[in-house]
Formats: sequence, structure tokens, C-alpha cells
Amino acid sequence: MNRRDFVSGVLVSGGLSPLLALAGAEASQARPATPPPAKILLFDTFGTVVDWRSSVAAEGERIGRAKGVTGVDWAAFADAWRAGYGPSMNRVRRGELPWTKLDVLHRMVLDQLLVTFKIDGWSEAEKVDFNRVWHRLNPWPDAVEGLTRLKSRFIIAPLSNGNLSLLTEMGKHAKLPWDTIMSTELVKHYKPDRETYLMAADFFDVQPSDLMMVAAHEGDLDAAKALGLKTAFVYRPNEYGPARVPKRVPPGKFDYNTLDFKELATQLGV
Repeated sequence: MNRRDFVSGVLVSGGLSPLLALAGAEASQARPATPPPAKILLFDTFGTVVDWRSSVAAEGERIGRAKGVTGVDWAAFADAWRAGYGPSMNRVRRGELPWTKLDVLHRMVLDQLLVTFKIDGWSEAEKVDFNRVWHRLNPWPDAVEGLTRLKSRFIIAPLSNGNLSLLTEMGKHAKLPWDTIMSTELVKHYKPDRETYLMAADFFDVQPSDLMMVAAHEGDLDAAKALGLKTAFVYRPNEYGPARVPKRVPPGKFDYNTLDFKELATQLGV
């Protein structure tokens, strides 16, 4: 008995006609694999991959206990530190400061906040250590598993305003399985400047449409989309704490709309 007769006989016994059964079997063999929607996935990092707020607040409480600091709302301190991020980058954009690494901008904001929150008595070494909390941020619970799944099919990298040393050490601390690091330090522009989104296309010799930006922030994705990148929104309701829960993005605004990295991996067929 040849293969055609065997397949027909087996499936006819199960209630399918020989012609229909054979067509289905041959179509399944001929069906090509679904092409990937992009070659490289680029990830916003602060808030999308890692939980900056809880991580900074926990470190503040740790060093505060060690120094006998009381009465400080460390979650509010973390919020204020993060709020200084955008204005400090704008000083560079306006030419008030030369190109400056994010570590240095973070330290400038930290020095101001120590005064604002009336925290004193810290040594220079303690200030340096606390400023490096941004190198030790913890990942969201789904991040490592989801990224590991995505890495099996795509090149994955952070695309972040964090400097190279910050992103590298954060990756080691949080066990993030990056293939490479795309820091805006490489082009000396901060997001959402166009140079930051297009550098991966330049470095990897691909088209912008071969890139997908993954972020929890609409502005980040809007800027990437305008340059031809594909986009994936990841909802992080706890990024800013219970008093500031962001709204879900309506379906259709971006190419993918997910609750976490594991769901994104499933949507991308991994």
C-alpha cells in the first residue's frame, strides 16, 4: 500500500472522504511557517522591564534604617526622583548642559532631593551607593520568563536612556537575558529623539520596519511608530503605585496590546 492509499484508508475509517483527507494532509505539509513580525525587539526599560518605584523605595528604607532616618516617605522620594528625569534631560536638549550620562543626571536630582526631604548626614560613599540603586532595579515578575521566550525567536535588547554601565549592571542584577545593549548613550541623544530609535536599524543593517519597540508608555511607542517601527504596548498598572494607575491603551492603536511579556510572547507565536 502506498502513502496515498494508507492516508485515505485511515481517514475514511474516521469519517473523512479520501480527497478531503489527502488535501488536508498535503496542505499541512506545504504550509509555510508564519514569518516573524520583526527581527529585533527593543524594550523600554524603566517601568516596562523593571519596577523602579518599589526598588528605589526599598533601598531608601534600607539605608534610612541604617542611618537612623525617620519620617521619610520613600515611595514619594522615588516618585520625586523619577519626576526629575525628564526635566534634567531637557536641560541637555536645550544646551544648558553638555551630553550627560543618566547616572550623572540622577545624582544631580538626588542631591536636590536630599535637601528637599531634609535628609543629611550621609557620606559621599553612601550617596554614590544610593545613586547606583538604578543599576539594581528588580524586574517585573513576568520579565525574565517572557524575555527568555522571546529571545528564542528574536534578537532582544533594551532601548533605554540609561547609560551603558547602568543597563549592563541592571541586566546582571535582574538576570535579564539581553542579546545586546542599545543605550542612547551610543548616539548621544535621549528618547524620543529620532536618532535613538533608528540606531538599531543602522547597527544591525535592517529597516525600521524590522524593529519592534516594546514599552509601557504611549509616548515612547508613538515616537517609534512615526519612524516606521512596529510597536507593542505592555500594560504596567503598578508602575506609579496605587494612586496613579494608568489607563489601558485602546485596541488597534499599536500593533500589539498585552498585559505582560508572557502574553506578548504568546501573541508573537513563541
